[in-house]
Amino acid sequence: MDTQDIKNRYGIIGSSPLLSRAIDIASQVAPTDISVLITGESGSGKEVFSHIIHQMSARKHGPFIAVNCGAIPEGTIDSELFGHEKGSFTGAHEARKGYFEVVNGGTIFLDEVAELPLGTQARLLRILESGEYLRVGSSKVQKTDVRVVAATNMDVYDAVRNGKFREDLYYRLSTVPLKIPPLRERKEDIYLLFRKFIADFTHKYRSPSVQLDGDAQHILTNYSWPGNVRQLKNVAEQIAVLEKDRNLNAQSIMQYIPQESGNNLPMRINRDTKDDFSERDILYKVLFDMKRDMVELKKLVAEIIQNGGNSGSMAENHQIVKQLYQNTEFPTMAPAVPLVLHNMENDKKSEYNYVPHSEEVEESLSLIDKESDLIKKALKKHKGKRKLAAHELGISERTLYRKIKELNLS
Repeated sequence: MDTQDIKNRYGIIGSSPLLSRAIDIASQVAPTDISVLITGESGSGKEVFSHIIHQMSARKHGPFIAVNCGAIPEGTIDSELFGHEKGSFTGAHEARKGYFEVVNGGTIFLDEVAELPLGTQARLLRILESGEYLRVGSSKVQKTDVRVVAATNMDVYDAVRNGKFREDLYYRLSTVPLKIPPLRERKEDIYLLFRKFIADFTHKYRSPSVQLDGDAQHILTNYSWPGNVRQLKNVAEQIAVLEKDRNLNAQSIMQYIPQESGNNLPMRINRDTKDDFSERDILYKVLFDMKRDMVELKKLVAEIIQNGGNSGSMAENHQIVKQLYQNTEFPTMAPAVPLVLHNMENDKKSEYNYVPHSEEVEESLSLIDKESDLIKKALKKHKGKRKLAAHELGISERTLYRKIKELNLS
């Protein structure tokens, strides 16, 4: 069965090379009996690939069950997966078979496997290695022959490094890793999927067909779709039910798509958040402020040069220079020397203190010094009121207290 046949059989729509590659991997690994770890964002269609693997394997006539590990309470997850004996815990009025016993000879799909508690992960590892397990409340070893296909929308390797997922289980599950591409990486498929969903829903609800103009298609295609195919399907259903105008333009389609934040800065600037800001964020703030000051400085100097020979603008030039040296804070330098501006027409001179670049002392680039300097300035500006200073710095008041203590600031 080739890739297109698999797409037709399982209702997969799209021509993206990344999607086709994922289907190829699933079809190649299906006839084997090794475990597979499917990774991908929520709503990208991971469960469909578990069905492909099961139906194209030698176990296709055996049972298949999908288990959402994140939806089962931690206290009952072992009982659900491995079963329990009568009286093993409060409420266990009779013995019960677990999923691994029920699906013996078939395939079990463990969705959101990274949500499993560490104790349950150890039990799962034993099944993968030897096919053995114990019912809750029993000391009798049970045997099962089950193929495990797992899936998660988390970065499992990151969870391993943080001690939330067993490293040995990670490598045992990911014998063949299978990554499902998010919808934003399959832009060529977005409009195709939308047309399929809108056709299904207009037929289901007996509503008129829907058409999108070029601008609406562009917005639909370039939206990031954080909820992936599931979100796109929901939007199509809303349009099919709610939209009165069946010819949608850009303004119409925007009513159904959540507005994305336009913040492209490499730092968080939400002052309402209670999260602590890192040293890196403070450094970014310092650098952005320095860049803004340099731009203003260049503009002022350019104006002076441009108007330097015009006697009528000398007063303005003097005011610019005065503003420049009053508002700009320079790093440690050599003693100031007079700066003399000449009015070429009446030979009047105006004198300002100016620091020569040739004797400039290298400024400290220490992050700690920058943080300390910024905090001192904020506290001075707000007369020691820490709440206002924290708001000015874009950090929480708790973070400011910690920084003051760490830097020994009064």
